[in-house]
Amino acid sequence: MGGGETNQLGEYLRARRGLVSPEQLGIPGGSNRRVTGLRREEVALLAGISADYYLRLERGRDHSPSAQVLKSLARVLQLDEVEAEYLQSLVHPRPAAQRRRQVERVPARLHHLLAALDVPAFIEGRYFDVLASNDLAIAFSPRLAPGYNRLKSLLLDPEEREFQDDWDRAVMEFVALFRRNIGDDVTDARAIELVGELSLASARFQALWSRHDVRHLAGGTARIIHPALGPLSLNREKLPVEGLVLVVYYPDIRSESADKLRLLASMVGTPTDMPR
Repeated sequence: MGGGETNQLGEYLRARRGLVSPEQLGIPGGSNRRVTGLRREEVALLAGISADYYLRLERGRDHSPSAQVLKSLARVLQLDEVEAEYLQSLVHPRPAAQRRRQVERVPARLHHLLAALDVPAFIEGRYFDVLASNDLAIAFSPRLAPGYNRLKSLLLDPEEREFQDDWDRAVMEFVALFRRNIGDDVTDARAIELVGELSLASARFQALWSRHDVRHLAGGTARIIHPALGPLSLNREKLPVEGLVLVVYYPDIRSESADKLRLLASMVGTPTDMPR
């Protein structure tokens, strides 16, 4: 993506072998190694293929390795299920018709759903643009208002960095999910623009993007430091709805964070029926 990158398979293989240490696979490291991670010939040997064939894969001279070769490479490079699936997608890209994206619009019923929720909730698109929010989400963070981009806020806005209790983990998750969202589409103008802008403005993004990490959409726990409420620990759900993602933050019942969210709702005049 960006920079004229066309050999995505080779880029991915190079990035991932650079993240596996020889010791992880029982290979003596030594002090005179000139490469970070595994050498090409080590990957080839452990995957049961010739060094020449592996070199052709990395250099983009062979674009159709067998399923068995991909499975062997995934094992050597210690790819998890999501990463192995991504490797497969680079060899068998989706047809161009399936990659076309329509303008992201939020259906009226999702606006109604947001208004009915008594916890911070918003809708984001595949590029992490905030497309719609309820009032409590905007009170929770002004960067959750429509028009903001979550990835740009996270990487470039100092206030968002202070907002995140574990900023580095949040950035790693966002960048990995963003790469999976974009997938094999190297013609996506908006993605190319975002990657270029963030690569120039953020050394952290540039370093993470070069790792080629990928991650599935998933919920989890969000620990944040709110400027008015202090520390909060909230559950975060990310639910796919018609090509968009509904993001909901909600506290555990009878927790300190639940009390704090009720206080926030009262400050902005939002009724809440959260269990006490």
